[in-house]
Amino acid sequence: MKLYNFTDLLQVAKQREFKALGSFNLHCLEMLPAYFKAAEKTNSPLMIQISTGTAKYLGHKLLVDAIRSLAESRNVPTCLHLDHCSDLDAIQTALDAGFSSVMYDGSHLPIEENISNTRKVIDMARPLHVSVEAELGAIGGSEDGKSVEMNETSFTTVDDAKRFVDETGVDMLAISIGTVHGLYTGKAHIQHQRLADITQATHTPLVLHGGTGVSDEDMRLAVRSGIEKVNVGTEMNVQWVARCKQTFEKGKVNDSVRNFLVPANDAVTDVLVEKIQLFR
Repeated sequence: MKLYNFTDLLQVAKQREFKALGSFNLHCLEMLPAYFKAAEKTNSPLMIQISTGTAKYLGHKLLVDAIRSLAESRNVPTCLHLDHCSDLDAIQTALDAGFSSVMYDGSHLPIEENISNTRKVIDMARPLHVSVEAELGAIGGSEDGKSVEMNETSFTTVDDAKRFVDETGVDMLAISIGTVHGLYTGKAHIQHQRLADITQATHTPLVLHGGTGVSDEDMRLAVRSGIEKVNVGTEMNVQWVARCKQTFEKGKVNDSVRNFLVPANDAVTDVLVEKIQLFR
């Protein structure tokens, strides 16, 4: 089975009566079966995203081969997405390996440079039928070793979003509307009117990064208001590590490692199923 790009996978999701796609960070290969199990349980297509750190750790080709094999054997339409990458050479490596979607993150740059670099990535990706995500505005918190202090957060403006989409033709745009990357213990305050205005101005799939701390009610409203891709990463990692700590603590040194990991994967599947249901 081929790997889908985001645009094609979103159409599959909408045919199955989902309004948006969850894009789920994979942290290690051992977690991978849990993602497909959740997709099967919910009859959802699956978007798996990989940080540059994880891609280097596991290897780009191994990720592509493993995910393509599972997608075919489980009959789950799947997209493999490179998340938050600011290095054009690293994006090219992912394209060469067979990733079906990539994100160029130039949100830290002046808008003119962000637009210019995003265009370069689109020129690299379009001949391969690979979708491209960009980011506009600064989202607080940390992601794969990159951090933005909360006082440096800048919200995406309607005018900038329209200009960015018009000048790049990007497939999806991540915007800053009040969420935070990484582990966030408070309640995120989404600026719903800003989201609605950007949706109306751009007519382009919008991406919500930093889903941790977003209430179910806010998530459903965001999806109804124009968010068509929701990044989810921290919650799966937290649940997997917490369950592994419990099972390794109780286990014996001669126990099979899989006995420690199966409960952790079950916890991840539960998180994914819960999240996917919010995107209908």
